[in-house]
Amino acid sequence: MAALTHASLVEYLLEEAFEVAETIETGADDAELRGELGDVLLQVVLHARLAEERGSFTFDDVARGLTAKMVRRNPHVFRADGTLQDSFPATVDEIVRKWDAVKSSERPEGRGPHEGIPDALPALAKAQKFIDRAGRAGSPVPAGELAETPDVTSEAELGELLLAVVGSAHARGFDAERALRGAIRRRFGPPS
Repeated sequence: MAALTHASLVEYLLEEAFEVAETIETGADDAELRGELGDVLLQVVLHARLAEERGSFTFDDVARGLTAKMVRRNPHVFRADGTLQDSFPATVDEIVRKWDAVKSSERPEGRGPHEGIPDALPALAKAQKFIDRAGRAGSPVPAGELAETPDVTSEAELGELLLAVVGSAHARGFDAERALRGAIRRRFGPPS
């Protein structure tokens, strides 16, 4: 059997994460969700164990790093010592502005609002992230009007149409990736 590596485990980490999403989106029971979350946690444990064997970091280091990041990035929720604030911002917009400000301060070289969006994200989810970040940075991507399906003659035109669909979904508060997954389930049924 081949040795486990971070690279050899990537496909399983992604699969388990998508299984969690499917469990939530299909309304599966809490026992199913608990099991799927456990499968994702197992992937985290395996990656941390591989790193520990190399002498790089441990699972505890991952947990401490996550705790520090959550406290640092959410000053509207936590005090610097990690205890909860007495009150929280009134609106989601205020929370997002505070979070964006903290994120920006973490990258003073100002690499731009699209930094950190994984290239491996599914295309619709990636487009939605780009559109959301552009809008939050003050450069909204116009949502295309989709009154009728245009005659698409190339992949480039198809790409522009898909981007317009995602922009239109985002403008209406919809998640294009989740919507398409739901449409596939409705049209074709659950995978066997």
